[in-house]
Amino acid sequence: MLATRILRSVKGAKPNITGFDMHKMRTAGAQGPKYDPWERNEAWRYTGPFTRWNRFKGTLPGLGTATVAFTIYCAYEHFFLQDEHHHDDAHGEKH
Repeated sequence: MLATRILRSVKGAKPNITGFDMHKMRTAGAQGPKYDPWERNEAWRYTGPFTRWNRFKGTLPGLGTATVAFTIYCAYEHFFLQDEHHHDDAHGEKH
């Protein structure tokens, strides 16, 4: 332990020249207000059309439709379209 800490513990803490007491501020801040008078006025922000789900529901409006359309197109291309450009035969041979 440092010598200054030992001396402070024996002598006590130095008073702040501004009169500000950090310990009193921490104890006062630790106790939250028991009643918030604005709680009723702020409640509308988190209910009804302003819930978290409703606020973020419309951020990507066409993503669901686009995903379904792209999946259908990929399935159609895979199963029904013939890939005529790439084939297994050598490029010089013709059938």
